[in-house]
Amino acid sequence: MPAEVMIAQVRRFNRTVTQRVGALSDRYLARDRSLGASRVLWEIGTEGCEVRTLRSRLALDSGQLSRVLRLLEADGLVEVSPSSVDGRIRVARLTQAGTAERALLDKRSDELALSILAPLDESQRRELVTAMRTVERSITTSLVEIRVVDPAGPDARRCLRAYFAELDRRSDSGFDPAKGTPAEPHELRAPAGAFLVAYLREEPIGCGAIKHHPNAASEIKRMWVAESARGLGLGRRLLDELEALAHERRAPATRLDTNKTLIEAIAMYRSAGYREIRAFNDDPFAHHWFEKILQR
Repeated sequence: MPAEVMIAQVRRFNRTVTQRVGALSDRYLARDRSLGASRVLWEIGTEGCEVRTLRSRLALDSGQLSRVLRLLEADGLVEVSPSSVDGRIRVARLTQAGTAERALLDKRSDELALSILAPLDESQRRELVTAMRTVERSITTSLVEIRVVDPAGPDARRCLRAYFAELDRRSDSGFDPAKGTPAEPHELRAPAGAFLVAYLREEPIGCGAIKHHPNAASEIKRMWVAESARGLGLGRRLLDELEALAHERRAPATRLDTNKTLIEAIAMYRSAGYREIRAFNDDPFAHHWFEKILQR
């Protein structure tokens, strides 16, 4: 399909959806505020939310979010105050009136969704909901960014903690990273290697690393995707980017090892062209070793 046809369809879809859900009204869901302000109120949630988290989650600049929060504060719906843990961090919390308003927004949002579904027969409803799920997944995928980061930085460490915890949880014998083949920060910084982190709305949701070896195959390490982000093709995307880095270094191949319990990862490696080979290390946690010859 030509690019101009796809662009026109995306724009037409955007116009239809924004009009149907009332995004153009400054009284969203018949309340005295816009969709944007209502969304901020909803995202704060019953537990409160750090202002910087709101900003990254909703992709708002500081000035825009500050204006919205001031309006919500003026309406008596929100209070913004320093965190009890760190006074430099501001936290937005719902007041009692804000909690009631959020509950009303939930009720009216349900009614809006029902009004979209009600005119359709059962087959059309299933078709619409399935299409919505597909669109949501595709748009979410388009929002993911992959960046090279410091392997000793906070985002890399956060990913590795989650990765190690999952390996420990899924393994019959537990997992101790100190006993496996090394992948220390200095081995994962250029020019020796690289550490990639995938971000969704500035939240780290996956990682992967590569170790280069002179005149030999590059080694892929620390492949992990958060459970909440699975199904987006992110593992394959990380793998492709790591292979591209190996190709840039003129590595003849990429290699990796994995545990037998990681059946999803094993299936992905095989579908990506990896073939199983004899063990090339003595990692006590590994059961399978794979290699992929890179095209010159």
